[in-house]
Amino acid sequence: MMLEQAGQVLQKYFGYHEFRPGQDQIIASLLKGHDTVAIMPTGAGKSVCFQVPALLLPGVTLVVSPLISLMKDQVDGLNSQGIPATFINSALAGTEVRRRLYDISAGRYKLVYIAPERLETEAFQAALQRLNISMVAIDEAHCVSQWGHDFRPSFRNIRPFIERLKVRPVLGAFTATATNEVKTDIAALLSLVQPDVYVTGFDRPNLSFTVLRGENKQKFIMNYLQTNSRQSGIIYAATRKEVDGLYELLLKRGVSAGRYHAGLSDEERAQQQERFLYDDIRVMVATNAFGMGIDKSNVRYVLHYNMPKNMESYYQEAGRSGRDGLPGECILLFGAQDTLLQKFLIDKSVEDPVRKHHELRKLQLMVDYCHTPECLRQYILRYFGDTAAASECGNCGNCDNAGELVDITLDAQKVFSCVYRLRERFGVTVIADVLKGSKNKKVQQLGLDRLPTYGLFAQRTIPEIKALIQRLVATQYLNFTEGEYPVVKLTAQALAVLKNEASVWQKETTQRKLEADDDLFELLRQLRKQIAEREKVPPYVVFADSTLRELSEKCPQDEADLRHIKGIGELKLKRYGGEFLQLIRQHTAQSAAPESAAPAAAATRKAAGPASHLVTLELFRQGKSLEQIAQERALTINTVQNHLSRCSSEGHAVDWDRLIPAQYEALIVAVIQQLGGDLLRPIKDALPEEVGYEAIKAVLGKHFSSSSNAG
Repeated sequence: MMLEQAGQVLQKYFGYHEFRPGQDQIIASLLKGHDTVAIMPTGAGKSVCFQVPALLLPGVTLVVSPLISLMKDQVDGLNSQGIPATFINSALAGTEVRRRLYDISAGRYKLVYIAPERLETEAFQAALQRLNISMVAIDEAHCVSQWGHDFRPSFRNIRPFIERLKVRPVLGAFTATATNEVKTDIAALLSLVQPDVYVTGFDRPNLSFTVLRGENKQKFIMNYLQTNSRQSGIIYAATRKEVDGLYELLLKRGVSAGRYHAGLSDEERAQQQERFLYDDIRVMVATNAFGMGIDKSNVRYVLHYNMPKNMESYYQEAGRSGRDGLPGECILLFGAQDTLLQKFLIDKSVEDPVRKHHELRKLQLMVDYCHTPECLRQYILRYFGDTAAASECGNCGNCDNAGELVDITLDAQKVFSCVYRLRERFGVTVIADVLKGSKNKKVQQLGLDRLPTYGLFAQRTIPEIKALIQRLVATQYLNFTEGEYPVVKLTAQALAVLKNEASVWQKETTQRKLEADDDLFELLRQLRKQIAEREKVPPYVVFADSTLRELSEKCPQDEADLRHIKGIGELKLKRYGGEFLQLIRQHTAQSAAPESAAPAAAATRKAAGPASHLVTLELFRQGKSLEQIAQERALTINTVQNHLSRCSSEGHAVDWDRLIPAQYEALIVAVIQQLGGDLLRPIKDALPEEVGYEAIKAVLGKHFSSSSNAG
């Protein structure tokens, strides 16, 4: 009965017809009055796990969160769905705080978001005296533990606050990243009573992970942003100086970017973040140390300009990509100096020797991740104690083999020989100058221009030579000494190469383009932007990208159809449904109307060309493969197949049999009937390895689409 009511709340307010894996168990536990610990990856729907119970429980729910910006995002989202919620934090003026405290004490809200520091203030405690607090939800609960990656002493205020309440509420502790020792700390330090603990798995199958070593970072960033100029993304860097430098470079090159770090004024941070949330800028450059805490669902990529200090930080930051469930890309640009920089930052910020040792151990595990030749996803999941991952995921830089292996033994020998002849006494800059044949004063004064390795790379630029040296360091042929001025040393691997006993092979990286958007999706995004500006809310508060994607694929024609689109609740249906339906109907009519029946529509189509998905269908009917179509149209194979699925749903004949291995068709159908067709990954895992996603999607199109069921 409780879960049935929870499901009704989910559909009415949030527009979803079923819970994601693990959500129903966590919600049921809280509704039964059990203290609960929930460890769920970013984007898995943690917030819903306390927001739904808050609407069913009597009284008010307090949500303790360390992230000021996230409070505002979530409250904006809840209000847009018709849920009475508010927040109190240091960003508000005193008069506004007093007004909200009055409204809270009058019981006008179901959810109140607060920072942990607020629990100690007398005014806030007085406002709560008359309230029935049914639940306290602690978001980012790992902050209570000194072994967590973001320890906040203020989280220790929660326990005494709970103990002072006349009636103890049910407690829910939520986090995306917690090792076993942190999980134990959460339960003990918050005094949870026999808590139910749920770990839903740490995997984010929609995210791809890549580590690139020794790249020219600025050149890579500029190429990547040019390739994906229409997508929204975050670039993380380790220091304020790195953020400012990269931000200035992007502005100079004409990229609409923002920056965010603790050295900016509160006003500038708020302004920059708002521009990013409202899609006025596409790229945000931020420090690793300063958590942005945003709930922006349409971030398509996260690039790490420097290696973070530990896996918890990395996975949480990378996890801000693809929160809507659509594909997201996470690329870490590892440079040889990153390790030394993070060691310096740890040494500067951590005094306790035990904690410092702990931080250095976690840093080494992060360095190991950057060097591992195994599946990156498996490495991440194993770090968090999730042993269910396959040995290869097919969606990370080490598994997809996107780059080609190239023999660079000769170039490597030139570098190693130069280091050897310099007697391993210099850093990267001097080595690069010698190999370039530089005529600078230091090289000439030391007589380094007389070395046989002088000028071996005369045709290359200094940055290119440095990138090669750094790549050889990152792949452990060279290493750095510690200290303010690191010196390059040869390893045993390099000596073997110098003796012609071994070769050096490096993978050449290829620039991937994120999934292209079709024309209707772009029109829907423009309409969403107009509505967001009118209502003064971020665009994703209107609808997430995943909702727009489903609208563009299914093309609903009336309100009944809209109710089946994920993310459209009752209030949003009434508020926005008419405008989106009008746009979709116009687009459908223009795409389908013959010239004789609708001259104006035909003229528009003639000028703009046929709809993108119909162009794909025509090429498919000509006998071209998915790969050929993708290459010809500069699309991903996933987009090509989505186009075919859309054509099928519109009633166009699609020869799915071309994509389905006949010997596996019946098996694929049986597995889909057993597991459902909403998530492809479980279906893939249940089938023989040689059955690809293309075959699964084809079977879905042939046997389970609305058009196939209609006939």
